[in-house]
Amino acid sequence: MGWIALATRQGGRFAPGGLGVAGQGGVPEPEALMPRGTLMIETRPAIERRPLTLLEFGRSHPWQGRFALQLMPSGGITLIEDQAGDLRHATLPFSPDDRSESLRITYSWDAPARWGRLTLERPDTLGFTSVRLAPPRPMPLADLHTVFSDPRRRRMDPQVVFAALSDTVEPVGPMPGLGAQVPVRVPGGYVHAGRLRRGDCVYGAGGTSVPVLQAIVRTVPAAGSFAPVRLRAPYFGLRADIVVAPHQRLVIRGADVDYLFGCEAVLVPARHLVNGFAAVPAVPAETGSLVRYHGLILPEHEEIEAAGTTTESVYLGRMRRKPEAVAMSLLAGFDRARLPEHARPVWQVLRQFEAVTLAMARAA
Repeated sequence: MGWIALATRQGGRFAPGGLGVAGQGGVPEPEALMPRGTLMIETRPAIERRPLTLLEFGRSHPWQGRFALQLMPSGGITLIEDQAGDLRHATLPFSPDDRSESLRITYSWDAPARWGRLTLERPDTLGFTSVRLAPPRPMPLADLHTVFSDPRRRRMDPQVVFAALSDTVEPVGPMPGLGAQVPVRVPGGYVHAGRLRRGDCVYGAGGTSVPVLQAIVRTVPAAGSFAPVRLRAPYFGLRADIVVAPHQRLVIRGADVDYLFGCEAVLVPARHLVNGFAAVPAVPAETGSLVRYHGLILPEHEEIEAAGTTTESVYLGRMRRKPEAVAMSLLAGFDRARLPEHARPVWQVLRQFEAVTLAMARAA
């Protein structure tokens, strides 16, 4: 099924039939269990010298229990789970990085398969770190319903952007970033990104025809670093508005780019372009609780034309050299030997302050 619950600072929703289904759904039976699933939490990096509580809740019936995820200021994510005295504890070490805009922590479990994992991603960079866990217990579904539906029954520090729950093991790693209706230029015209498949061709840099090696798609909560951005025409050369993920990068050219950064073009993430008129957050009515993104894997990391502007194909780096990482990602079903290697992004990627500097130079 997929995502069934979402909690933000504004409230929460639990929908056993899926967040994309109208209605709140009923209350699970007290004994109902979730044998496998994914708990995803996005947070801003901790700035205080104390543990940051990502999510914590307890229970007293029919047995005593507690679940807690914490981010330690010294560098580390700890998971504590207690079900009727069966205590499990795990730590995922990581090095704090003040340059990270946000952190995404994912706890995935599959009790029948007797495995679990805790994963950390920095949405603004490629790659992730993960640690395998001791065989987990199924999660009581009634607990999760209560935690996501009633903010009084959970503890989340203010730095937490959202928490989401899926009843499947969700992938981590490279993400697509084009809305389904984004028109991508192909030989003979334009095709919506959501309709492109392996074997199709798109126009790359210089108008060359490039084959699509794989087309990937993922549905995610429309919150935090997944919250869609609307790029508005006629800015950026667009002929029509398009909706993209915040991490989707546009190719920006000009004399000011050459002057400031010493190169012909740069890549700017859509989230750095949001300014209230040329790029704006997509309104919730456009997407609902979930958003579906599409991406194209090409032989090289390429420029592609979309609705008159220039954006990028999916960047994989040298991920295919890491079998475990491929198995945890959207690439798991593909032949690893046939996946491309992208030595480096096609252009320099601007950080937020660099994008602001470029925007100020253009406004001057």
